[in-house]
Amino acid sequence: MNAPLAMTRTVRLADLSDAVEATRIEEFVADQRGSIFHRPAWLKAVERGTGQQALGLVSEQGGVVQGWLPLTDIHSPLFGRALVSSGFSVGGGILSKDEGQVAALCRAAEELTVRRGASTVELRGPIAASEWAIIEDRHANFASDLASDDEAQLLAIPRKARAEVRKGLANDLAVTVGRGPEDLAHHFACFSESVRNLGTPVFPKSLFSAMLDAFGEDSDILTVHHHGKPVSSVLSFYHDGAVMPFWGGGGLEARGLRANERMYYELMCHARRKGMTKFDFGRSKTGSGPYHFKKNWGFEPEPLVYRTWTAPCAAARNIDPTDDGHSAKIELWKKLPLPLANAIGPWIARGLG
Repeated sequence: MNAPLAMTRTVRLADLSDAVEATRIEEFVADQRGSIFHRPAWLKAVERGTGQQALGLVSEQGGVVQGWLPLTDIHSPLFGRALVSSGFSVGGGILSKDEGQVAALCRAAEELTVRRGASTVELRGPIAASEWAIIEDRHANFASDLASDDEAQLLAIPRKARAEVRKGLANDLAVTVGRGPEDLAHHFACFSESVRNLGTPVFPKSLFSAMLDAFGEDSDILTVHHHGKPVSSVLSFYHDGAVMPFWGGGGLEARGLRANERMYYELMCHARRKGMTKFDFGRSKTGSGPYHFKKNWGFEPEPLVYRTWTAPCAAARNIDPTDDGHSAKIELWKKLPLPLANAIGPWIARGLG
C-alpha cells in the first residue's frame, strides 16, 4: 500500500529568492541549533559578494522541513567547479531530523553535482551517507567560554600569552568598533596585507560588505589603531551566544605593537558586553602557526570531520594551501606589491570559497 501523501518525503531545490521559503529554512536552522553557515542569509551574502550562486536542498514531509543542505556553487577557471556547504565558511553540511533525510539529501546532492558539471560536493560537517569520503585530522576548531569581567578574561589567558596582551595594552593603541564604510576600509587594508604576507589572495571587499549588510548588528569590525593608522582588524559574527572572529589580521607593524593580541582580548571583552558567553576562535590547519597561537591562548583543539563525494571519472578540486603543488605560487604571491595583489587577488579568491 502506498504511503499517505502527507508522509511522502520530497527533496527539492530551495527557492532562496522567496522570502517565505528563506524564513522557513532560517527557522529550521535555528530549531536545529545550526551554525551561522547553515543560514540562507550566509548563502545569499556570499552570492552578492562573490557572484557564486546560492543553492540549497530542502527535504520535506507533509510540507514540513525535515532536512536542509545549504550549498554554494563555486566555479573557478583555475580550480574547477564544486558544490560547497557552505561557501567561504568553515562549517555547514547537512541538518536533519533523522538518517532518512541524510540519505535523501546526499542522493539529491550527487545528482545536482553531475547535472551542474561540478566535480565534487564538499561538506564542512561530519554528517553524510556512509559511502561518502571522510576527511579528518586536517583541521581543528577552538572555542571556550568567556570570563565574567575584563580582568578575569585577562587572567584566563595563559601566562606567556597574557604577557603579550599586557604589552599590547601598554602600547599607544586605540580601538574602534563599527560597521560603516570607514571601518570596512580599515579592515580591508589590514586583512589584505595580512593574507598577502601569507601568500594568499584576498577575498573581494564586496564579500565583507555583503556580510555586514546581511547580518546587521550580529556583525561588526574591531580595529586597532596606532597614531591614527589601522594596524590590525577583525570582522566578527555573533551567533547563538558566541562571537566568531572570522576574517582578521594585521600587517608587519602589528607584530611589534602586539596589536593582534590586543585585538583579540578587546574583542573578548566587547563580546561579553554584547551578551555573548562563548568565544569561537575558529578553524585552523592542524599544526599550523594559527593552530599553535590559539593553543597558547588556552584553547583546546576540537578535531573537525568533513565529508566529500566526487563524481565518477572526475578529480576532486584541490585548494589546500599546504599542498606541494601550490607552494611555489604561494611564495611568489608573498612578493607581490600589495596594490597588485589586491587588484588580482579577489578574482582568484572568489573561486576558492
